[in-house]
Amino acid sequence: MRPTSRKVQLILNGKAAGNDALQTAVARQRAVGHTIEVRVTSEKGHARRFVAEIGGVDLLIAAGGDGTLNEIVHGLMDLSEVARPVLGVVPLGTANDFATSCGIPHDPEQALALCMEGREVPVDVGKANEHWFLNAASIGFGAEITATTPLELKHLLGPAAYAVMGAILATNLHHYRGRLTLPDREITGSGPVAIVGNGRQAGGGVQVTRRACVDDGLLDVLAVRDIPALALVTAARELQELSPDGEYISYWQTPWAEVHTEEAIPVNLDGEPMQFSNVRYEAVPSAIRLIVPPNCPLLSAQR
Repeated sequence: MRPTSRKVQLILNGKAAGNDALQTAVARQRAVGHTIEVRVTSEKGHARRFVAEIGGVDLLIAAGGDGTLNEIVHGLMDLSEVARPVLGVVPLGTANDFATSCGIPHDPEQALALCMEGREVPVDVGKANEHWFLNAASIGFGAEITATTPLELKHLLGPAAYAVMGAILATNLHHYRGRLTLPDREITGSGPVAIVGNGRQAGGGVQVTRRACVDDGLLDVLAVRDIPALALVTAARELQELSPDGEYISYWQTPWAEVHTEEAIPVNLDGEPMQFSNVRYEAVPSAIRLIVPPNCPLLSAQR
């Protein structure tokens, strides 16, 4: 049993402030002796500011979706390494891609109990120029889907909303020409999508970088080039094999990767849309300490 004297702060996305299950879970943890301060965001930037003000917090809990978690990670990376508290996650968003692939329960009571009693491990954080991501960077077509999915559609359909938007956008697919540079190779061409993953899941439930681990000091890069209709069988086989030398689909594990495109390309970092024409992605090893469930699938074998 962990000591109850820790200073715990829970940062809650204001859109989920009325979540009865979370309110009940917090009340039960307080009833058994835990002191939990709850701060509620009301606009973009609040979560990052709250992290800057934590002062002596031992455990920081992110209660929201992937975007809330991303903003809190930015706040943690603003702090010196020794000042960063342990991070716990209560998933309350639409997709919850990182929490799902990490094995964190979606039930607020179970997730909060895990935060209070679970074990902490050092995990990597991904960096895209001066921006951070804990889960994944979707580049090109995948980023367009996430950025253009209406909020109302997310609430109505949940993760299925991304598939609906994908079908709509596929009728007018934009291809981006550019160059991908890795430590041992350089690839030039065009394609609809690439994923740089620290975690494994993106787009509301799709396993895109399925070999990724959050503690191996590497990023996993999945690149999908333009696939002619007659090559779909070949591409499907390459998607299963995940070879670095695929003709249409390639997969690499690397400490860094650089992308240079002829035009600004949409990129989605853990739910946060932006654009880059030149970007360097890199893994920052053991940057934060994260509460994970037993047998967390995102930990490498040596863990």
